[in-house]
Amino acid sequence: MADERDVDDRKSAKAPPSVVDDLRRRIDVIDDQLMKLLNSRSACAVEIGRVKRHLGIAVYQPDREALILARAEANNPGPLDSGAVRRVFERVIDESRRLERLAQEAEAREAGEAPGAAPPEREGD
Repeated sequence: MADERDVDDRKSAKAPPSVVDDLRRRIDVIDDQLMKLLNSRSACAVEIGRVKRHLGIAVYQPDREALILARAEANNPGPLDSGAVRRVFERVIDESRRLERLAQEAEAREAGEAPGAAPPEREGD
């Protein structure tokens, strides 16, 4: 009799394929939203890179990055643990920093300057 219950428990624990398909479709929608948000964030990073170049500010800002990581961990409701949230945001920050550098390099090339050079000072600035 116990064997029959074990089999019944295993059958009821399996979700019907339609439930899995529904959840996967939900994940696809969420992935689309994430992509839009990541690209919006990236566009901001590109603009920040340009502004930092004109202000002579370094791309790498460890204090700002520490604040972003602390904020992400503090605002995490789960089920991701703090370590997972930190790793995800570290990667997002790394890519944002890369985009800032690329934006600065592109702008320097357009201005005929050496990559990494500060923009020339303008009169009245």
